[in-house]
Amino acid sequence: MSEKKVSLLESFKAFLMRGNVIDLAVAVVIGAAFTNIVNAIVKGVISPLVGAFGTQDLEKYRYCLKAPCVTDPKAGTTDGIEILWGSVLSAALSFLITATVVYFLMVLPMAKYLARRAAMQAAKEGVQETLEVSELEVLKEIRDALVAQRGSGPGDGGGTAPGQERGR
Repeated sequence: MSEKKVSLLESFKAFLMRGNVIDLAVAVVIGAAFTNIVNAIVKGVISPLVGAFGTQDLEKYRYCLKAPCVTDPKAGTTDGIEILWGSVLSAALSFLITATVVYFLMVLPMAKYLARRAAMQAAKEGVQETLEVSELEVLKEIRDALVAQRGSGPGDGGGTAPGQERGR
């Protein structure tokens, strides 16, 4: 066995230094910071607007499946079986609002920016390709001219008469 053993510390360091691990760590940190912004927008702007048309506290909406549904305020317990459909509706609405805010404030502008950048890059590559084609045509013409000059020299037997052009 001539293979060199890699120490546990070295393999862990290699794992940490891979690009995708660092990218994931950055994404988590940025995501946590961005969550605060989204929550502030939802809590400070969107929820009051929704509350203007209804109630701001959807958690109060319940359905009693098995009576009697009486809540003891001291112990916080409830007799009976309650369906807390208001909390489910609240969570679904919060998700929908958060997804909307993220889409319109982050995803859509970034997609437009990346599309503009890709179009500029494609235009730049198109110009570069045109230049390369033009250079290729010029080089072909130079080659053809050199071949024509060689062919019209003395002693080649295939030359043209004076004053005549050789065809390409």
